[in-house]
Amino acid sequence: MLKDLNSFSKNIKGKIKFDYSLKNHTWLNIGGNAKIFFVPETLTELKDFLLYIKKEHNNFFTIGAGSNLLISENVNNHIFIKLGKNFNKISLLKDNVLIAGCSILDKSVSNFACENNLSGLEFLSCIPGSIGGGIRMNSGCFGTEFKDVLLSVQVMDFNGNVYTINSKNIKFGYRQTNLPKNLIFLSASFKTNKKDKKKIEENINILKEKKEVSQPLRVKTGGSTFKNPKNQSEKKAWELIKEHVDSKISFGDAKISEKHCNFFINTNNASFENMNNLINFVKKKVKEKTGITLELELEIVD
Repeated sequence: MLKDLNSFSKNIKGKIKFDYSLKNHTWLNIGGNAKIFFVPETLTELKDFLLYIKKEHNNFFTIGAGSNLLISENVNNHIFIKLGKNFNKISLLKDNVLIAGCSILDKSVSNFACENNLSGLEFLSCIPGSIGGGIRMNSGCFGTEFKDVLLSVQVMDFNGNVYTINSKNIKFGYRQTNLPKNLIFLSASFKTNKKDKKKIEENINILKEKKEVSQPLRVKTGGSTFKNPKNQSEKKAWELIKEHVDSKISFGDAKISEKHCNFFINTNNASFENMNNLINFVKKKVKEKTGITLELELEIVD
C-alpha cells in the first residue's frame, strides 16, 4: 500500500507523509506519529485517496486547526487528513450569504465579514479553530453558536460522494451535532446582515476583551476541557472544578490553568498520559463530591 501511495503522491498537488509527527498540529502540542498524513489540495485528490485507502483501512480522522484535540502517542495505525490551502477560500453570494472553505480559521472568516460590512459572525473572532471543527461540535461563545448562522455545509463521504446538507436537516445540541463521523466537511454557507464596519469592529473588540480577561491565551491548551452540565440548574464546569478540585494538582507538565480552571495547560512537554490522567482525576473528584459526571468537550484521539 505504501509503495502505491508513493506513486500516487508524485501525481498530485497535495502532500502525503508517512510516520508523521502530529504534535505541531494540535494546540496542546501533544501527539504521536500518524501512519499516514494526507493534505489534499483538490476534491479529486481527496476522493481518489479515500477510495484507495478505504480498500484496506477504515481508521480515518480529519484534523482541522487542532485547537480542541488531545492525540495519543499511540496513533501509528491511524490515517489523518488535513484539508489544504485550496479549501480555505472565502467568497460572497447575493443576499449577504458568505461561503467559507472548512479548513479556514474561524477568526479569518470573522475578519473577512467585518471587512465587507457583514455582521453576525463576530463571535467567530474568539473561537480558536477552523470552520469544519466549529460545525462538527457546534462551537460557540458569548451567546452565539454555529447553529445560529449556518445555512448549509458541503461534505464528502468516505465513498467520495459530494453533497450539501441544509442546516434545517442537522440536529444541533450543546457542543455537538448529529452529523455522521464518516463525513469530511468541505465548505459552508453562512447568513449575515449588512452593518456599519465600525460597529462590527466595536463588537469584535468587546468580545475579544471579554476573552482576554477570562481565558488563558498564548499557552498550550485545548480550550474548555469539559462541557457545562446539561441541567441548567447545575453549576458550570469551571465552578464545579474550582469548588471541588485542588487547582495546584498536576501530572507531569499537565496542569490546571490559574486563570480558568476548565482550561488545562501543557506547561512544557506533557505527554498524552499526563493530560489524560489530569482529566480523569478532575472528573473523578467532581463525581465523588457532587454526583455529576463531567462530559468532555475536548476530543480525544487514541
